[in-house]
Amino acid sequence: MQEFSYGVSDFYQLKTDNLFYVDRTSHISLIEKAGRQLLFLRPRRFGKSLLLSMLENYYDVAKADEFERLFGDLAIGQNPTPKHNQYLIMKWDFSVINAQGKDVERKLYNHLNNRIQSFAIRYQNILQYDIKIDPQDAVSSFESALTAIQQSPYRLYLLIDEYDNFANEVLMGRGEISPSRYKTLLSSEGTLKTFFRTVKSASSGQGLERVFITGVSPVLMTDITSAYNVAEDIYLEPEFNDLCGFRESEIRAVVTQIVEECKLSPQKGEDALALMQQFYDGYSFSEQENELIYNPTLVLYFLKRFQRQCKFPRQMLDNNLAIDRGKLTYITGLPNGEPIIFQALNETPPLSISELSNRFGVDNMLNATKDTTFIVSLLYYLGILTFNGETEFGDWRFKIPNLVVRKLYVEQLFELFLPIDTERSEARQFAKQFYKTGDLQALCDFMEQRYFRVFDNRDYSSANELVIKTAFLTVLFDDVFYVMDSEFPLERRYADLTMIMRPEQRKYPLYDFILEFKYLKLSEVGLSGAEVREKSIEELMALSAVEDKLAESEKQLLDYQTRLESKYGDSLLRLQLISVVAVGFERVVWQKVYLNHEIKLAH
Repeated sequence: MQEFSYGVSDFYQLKTDNLFYVDRTSHISLIEKAGRQLLFLRPRRFGKSLLLSMLENYYDVAKADEFERLFGDLAIGQNPTPKHNQYLIMKWDFSVINAQGKDVERKLYNHLNNRIQSFAIRYQNILQYDIKIDPQDAVSSFESALTAIQQSPYRLYLLIDEYDNFANEVLMGRGEISPSRYKTLLSSEGTLKTFFRTVKSASSGQGLERVFITGVSPVLMTDITSAYNVAEDIYLEPEFNDLCGFRESEIRAVVTQIVEECKLSPQKGEDALALMQQFYDGYSFSEQENELIYNPTLVLYFLKRFQRQCKFPRQMLDNNLAIDRGKLTYITGLPNGEPIIFQALNETPPLSISELSNRFGVDNMLNATKDTTFIVSLLYYLGILTFNGETEFGDWRFKIPNLVVRKLYVEQLFELFLPIDTERSEARQFAKQFYKTGDLQALCDFMEQRYFRVFDNRDYSSANELVIKTAFLTVLFDDVFYVMDSEFPLERRYADLTMIMRPEQRKYPLYDFILEFKYLKLSEVGLSGAEVREKSIEELMALSAVEDKLAESEKQLLDYQTRLESKYGDSLLRLQLISVVAVGFERVVWQKVYLNHEIKLAH
């Protein structure tokens, strides 16, 4: 079995060291036909750098003697295009430029000069003229390189990785690059805009023939449009939906090999595939229907540990992706950001917009009104939402792609609702007790006394069971032991919250759960908030409105239980059905529904 290439973005190293590689070379001919100056966007850690490295090795004239070694066993090796190994390659990587401090322009110049110097050394036997490096002006250095290229029989293919790094630093508050410093970089004589203006000019007979640019969002491209308005967007084209990322069939083949190596049962392989599907799958990068794509970095993280230890990783979220929470923190702080995050988590109603925004600059993001179209588009580009078909009116629907991303949403709201760390720790302890005992009372008391304090009077106007469900979800969410899903589909019906133990964790004495949440306004029980707070649990349970909600919940839970057990079979021997009814934001009562249809108060 090949070694898994987690964290390796060098195509040459992957092939020469015989590391695991999912073949995407069949897309090369499509890329050639798509245009000569292309922009391709994907969320971070989705394999964009490896994609550029593949193109670099395929087109580099200096690698012509190694074509068979690198590509002979891949799709493009069986049917190469005439342009393979026909270019001089120059690569810029803006992600390595430290944006801290006030000398960002100098760091950018240094990076570009270093890459141009490396280019000069690499092709010194091909270029007849020396490239002059100007320490004070990298634009001049690049123009010198173009002059040397024009005198050679070859043309330049320019690869630019993470082109929008500076914009991301500004927006996410990392480093010390300020909006004013960013604007300086983009002024009419600023470094970035000047460079892209030079790139555009170079493609008009000055030695530059092709450009391929990768990034996360179109923010910077918007800000440099006046200097570089020739890039063609290919990131929404259906034929490039799987250009980065894995398909399920590719993962299944590898899992089968690991199961055989580890001498595990075939069921273990099915469990592995089910977990990866729930936690890593679900991405769609085209408005047309396509096969859903897995996050490749997370899949490799899982497979490497599965192969090494013959068991699944305890944590499904790779810590290298945990910094994505900063994106949600930024968006939650935007006007209208918090309600959209809340709606995305609950999917009620599903988020939808008429079109995806593909042009918004930093000024728009920092100062303009942030409507739903803007925020949903940004969440899509960041990989925190993905396409989910169309509405009946032809608008595009969006959803959270998988449970790893859902965890980011849950943790963001958890910290928003409970900003004090000690309170969050206390809530987690109550949740763990619930997993073991099925007794929800301590957590209900906590919700009444602490959690609901964050909801002030204005929240009553829009309060409903979704608010209560989300509050409990943020406390109960645990991806180490559970596959947790909100609005889990059970034959066209939707359970509020299901908590099904991960297969490999069933050695622990924990319960599976289905929870159904109901909400009653104070007016529906005919009591004031003070009167509700004074009543005992028994008195609350005896209120006719509460009884009706509990009876409604019981019926739903028993139906869900039958449907869920038909899916999971005998593995749900410790399934618990829990009804939760909130009376305003004052009190919470709960009831366990027994599988023999006998209802017994659990407190």
